[in-house]
Amino acid sequence: MSSIAIITDTDASLPADLAARYGIQQVPIVIQFGLESLRTEIDIDDVSLFARIDREGKLPTTAAPSPGQFLEAYEAAFAAGADAVVCLCVSSVISATYGAAVTAKEMLPERTIEVVDTRVVSMAQGFMALTAAEAARAGANVAEVVAAALAIGERTHLFGALSTLKYLAMSGRVGHVAAGFGNLLSVKPILTMRDGKLDLLEKVRTRSKVLARVVELAGEAMAGQPIRQMAVLNVAAREEAVAFEAQLRAALPCPETIIHANLTAGLSVHTGAGMLGVVVVG
Repeated sequence: MSSIAIITDTDASLPADLAARYGIQQVPIVIQFGLESLRTEIDIDDVSLFARIDREGKLPTTAAPSPGQFLEAYEAAFAAGADAVVCLCVSSVISATYGAAVTAKEMLPERTIEVVDTRVVSMAQGFMALTAAEAARAGANVAEVVAAALAIGERTHLFGALSTLKYLAMSGRVGHVAAGFGNLLSVKPILTMRDGKLDLLEKVRTRSKVLARVVELAGEAMAGQPIRQMAVLNVAAREEAVAFEAQLRAALPCPETIIHANLTAGLSVHTGAGMLGVVVVG
């Protein structure tokens, strides 16, 4: 039986212990404060990221891992005994990560490496990586591992509620006037995945109402199907995430295990601290 290694990037939001349990290697997205480069979940996490942003009053930039980082991950997998690699990357619509992974693949033409553009982010991508790892452990070949991951991606829905528009305004992704207007009226945007990127779905007033609406949207997305997998996302809001899980369980037929995941710095720099979200798989 061949051994297939699963690699992804930290935009998958996979908790480190879960990734380790499944043998999934996560190549870190890079956070750049001026000339200083920090690796997501190695040098910086959501809490330290926003402590620094609030202290310095400006956002860092993000960068895809280099081809060299992916090459190192591939070579490590083969050195550990893998016969093939399946690499599942954050959506190419929002990041150059997929292109870097493909470039690294081309540096090892004699090796079997399949690079997948997941077209999703966060635990939507994470669940695809977990599914790929499970399929590989069950003896699937490379094509079957990729097919299993893509099938899960098609049945996955993500909804996130922003706590503030402050950080979107700082990033230039919305106008300062619009951000100020939103904060003045306590408008809370809801984001979802559309065409490979996070996009504004709705705007709801007040924190309690926006979280209730996210729960409703998760239920509507399932259209009566059982929820097979679920993850609660947060950005530096762990205690709120625990309360949000209780809200989800009270309203929906949740699976026994719900994964709690930090969004991670490569994504949270755009959503801001306090974001809560849910990923559901039917």
